[in-house]
Amino acid sequence: MTAVREVQVTFDCAEPERVARFWCEVLGYVVPPPPPGFASWAAFDAALPPERQGSAFACVDPTGAGPRLFFQRVPENKSVKNRVHLDVRVGTGLIGAERLAALEAERDRLVGLGATHVRTMPADDVDESCIVMQDVEGNEFCLD
Repeated sequence: MTAVREVQVTFDCAEPERVARFWCEVLGYVVPPPPPGFASWAAFDAALPPERQGSAFACVDPTGAGPRLFFQRVPENKSVKNRVHLDVRVGTGLIGAERLAALEAERDRLVGLGATHVRTMPADDVDESCIVMQDVEGNEFCLD
């Protein structure tokens, strides 16, 4: 049996660079270096045929622990709930009121970056509560 070595998460979107830069801020990810021979991603993009310019962007975990995130432009708008979403772990190791405060603080930070707070899903045990959010293009994700 072959072992999985790496996972990439791919997002369909209208504005790949905008969405990628949002997720860089959310997760502490970075934009990887441009391909060899290019001083910047803008220079690489300018070298593409016009119809491919701005069609993709990526970001990576600077520690190498998390998956690469890839954003690709698609012509259609998002119209239904995601079938897969990211859970952003917040306040790991915190419990009770401290955990809830950490979730709410992260919610507020992300709203400041352009995210939308959809709803808070309380649970019988506050440590199981989560906050449903949407990124800058309406893709759902959870803070938990």
